[in-house]
Amino acid sequence: MIKKFIRKILGVKDKPARDLTEPIVLGPEEHGIDPKLVSSNAIRVTSSLQEAGFKAFVVGGAVRDLLLGVKPKDFDIATDATPEQVKRLFRRAFIIGKRFQIVHVMFGQDLLEVTTFRGAGEVNAPKDEHGRVLRDNSFGPQHEDAMRRDFTINAMYYDPATQQVLDYHGGIQDIRDKTLRIIGVPEARYREDPVRMLRVVRFAARLGFGIEHSTQAPIAVMAPLINNVPAARVFDEMLKLLMSGHALACLQQLRKEGLHHGLLPLLDVVLEQPIGMKFVTLALESTDNRVKAGKGVSPGFLFASLLWHQVVEKWTAYRAAGESPIPALHLAADDVLDSQTEQLALQRKIASDMRDIWSMQPRFERRSGKSPYKLLEHVRFRAGYDFLLLRCESGEIDMELGEWWTAFYEGDASERESLLTSERAAPAGAKRKRAPRRGPRKGAGAEATAGGNSEE
Repeated sequence: MIKKFIRKILGVKDKPARDLTEPIVLGPEEHGIDPKLVSSNAIRVTSSLQEAGFKAFVVGGAVRDLLLGVKPKDFDIATDATPEQVKRLFRRAFIIGKRFQIVHVMFGQDLLEVTTFRGAGEVNAPKDEHGRVLRDNSFGPQHEDAMRRDFTINAMYYDPATQQVLDYHGGIQDIRDKTLRIIGVPEARYREDPVRMLRVVRFAARLGFGIEHSTQAPIAVMAPLINNVPAARVFDEMLKLLMSGHALACLQQLRKEGLHHGLLPLLDVVLEQPIGMKFVTLALESTDNRVKAGKGVSPGFLFASLLWHQVVEKWTAYRAAGESPIPALHLAADDVLDSQTEQLALQRKIASDMRDIWSMQPRFERRSGKSPYKLLEHVRFRAGYDFLLLRCESGEIDMELGEWWTAFYEGDASERESLLTSERAAPAGAKRKRAPRRGPRKGAGAEATAGGNSEE
């Protein structure tokens, strides 16, 4: 009101609001996208749809990455063709989804996601008591589809044929300003889909963007709404966040925004303990480095690392209550997995990998007889071994144990027998001589997860 009054006194006219039904159109000399970064299969899908008389564009995160000069990992396509019309154009195309139908088009191992322009149908869409949209398959024109997207930087369309970018909400300027801004009223958009709050954190951390004030302000108050989202969706978003190549920055941003509660409930406590914080930091840094290097990452290893100190706490309690070490560890693992499976919908394979990694840790203490050889044959040995190195590097256990296993793992038959002989010769309770290193090695933290964090 005051601004309007001052403008009236000074005779300054308000700028007319931009028509959001008409995009700003940028040519190749204005947006600077390198066509060589565009997937040949994405071009194939858009051209096939256009030749059939439909509109078709590369959309969302792929356009954002292209504008940043980064080759996108995935290419999503938006079109005015219905899912059934899309499916008829491609030999390997499958309609999926309940909340909103999309089409997966396959070219060998390459999967492209094709969505029909969504209409402004959220007003009448079925919602739960908190306002979260449960199902919405309404289609509409392109400008309504742009309004339905979450952030301005994800609401641009690129036509490989004309090399034009269509920008409805100022996404180009926000990319230049390194600003993350939600489209529409933030409170309403978060209520429709609370997962958007996690996406804010992921994009801000991954891109190094600041969060626009009105986009950020409601998050702390509305964070509990994430508890109403199906656990499987939360898990998928957490996996994207942790495997973004900026996992450490994402977790720090989660804590800053108050979004960590309920996702990994005790992680906040772990990060306030020196050994726990160092352990988690080493694991996340290693994961980030592998992602940036284009190497595989094991979700099981990553979640085993994040939840390890919850297991240690319960393991200690069970032993204090009189349980033997191995049964106590299994009970502790059961407790942690039961609680986290309920909250994060951990897949059975991931939970199994986590249990294997944890259960191997006491076995590394046995360095005599046939035990070391049997452990080497374990299908998840490399993961357990890399996990052991993280524990050594963080200061949780003596580095000597990790060095002994490194020498045993890398040694030939005679060297392994020599290590076992030295173990038998060591008097009970005596401090063992450190195992000789086989050539120069980087720090355990840098090397850890080289095999354990790869996809085995």
